[in-house]
Amino acid sequence: MSEIAATTVHEAYAFACMRCGYGWEQAYEIEHHVDGSNNDFIIYKADGERVPSPLSRPTCMNCGGHVVRIMRSGRVSTVQRTLFPEENGPAEGVDTREREAAAPAASEHHWHLSDLLHPFHRK
Repeated sequence: MSEIAATTVHEAYAFACMRCGYGWEQAYEIEHHVDGSNNDFIIYKADGERVPSPLSRPTCMNCGGHVVRIMRSGRVSTVQRTLFPEENGPAEGVDTREREAAAPAASEHHWHLSDLLHPFHRK
């Protein structure tokens, strides 16, 4: 099968396992291809490695469960900054991009579902 066209887009998602409460974020390179027969197909890559679509049947990296909530990027890191502000450097006078760069990777902490949802509860 010869490839005719390809475009690549970058997207990131936040995930929360509804079984064990683990939360993580992952960025993807999504390659859209059209083969010689004019059929569309998509290849997902994470950290340079080909992976299955995170949207079809996501798997928890902690417990292997498949009941995983997919959210827009930033949900896990937002909760992380809320719960661990001392790990993110000074809060005043720091550009948002600098704060995000200073924040440790989401994979460095084990998240529980209650941690992820706490900031969104109404009081």
